[in-house]
Amino acid sequence: MPQNYVPIFIFIALIAILIPVTLLAAKLVRPDNPNRIKLMPYECGIDPVGSARGRYTVRFFLVAILFVIFDVETIFLFPWAVEFKALGLFGLMEMFIFLGILVLGYVWIWKKGALEWV
Repeated sequence: MPQNYVPIFIFIALIAILIPVTLLAAKLVRPDNPNRIKLMPYECGIDPVGSARGRYTVRFFLVAILFVIFDVETIFLFPWAVEFKALGLFGLMEMFIFLGILVLGYVWIWKKGALEWV
């Protein structure tokens, strides 16, 4: 039984050796001459204005959380689509109820103004 794991241990040992060797080779080959302009933050060719540690509004986080929620909710559609024929009419009605609740939630956050960007 342990002989089945030998290729895995060889692979792990090879990676454990290869990673430090490639990092060391990259350090030896690359030029090392940083200056003020090279160390500046880069943003689309525009000189940075202000601090990178600025505050975000709560609206940004609200939109991010809503995106994650609706994204996760749509993931639940995949297993239903795979088993669509096996679930029959009951599965179809359950999915209509699920999608109805999802649309109601979307309309509610739209009416609350959570999707406004300005």
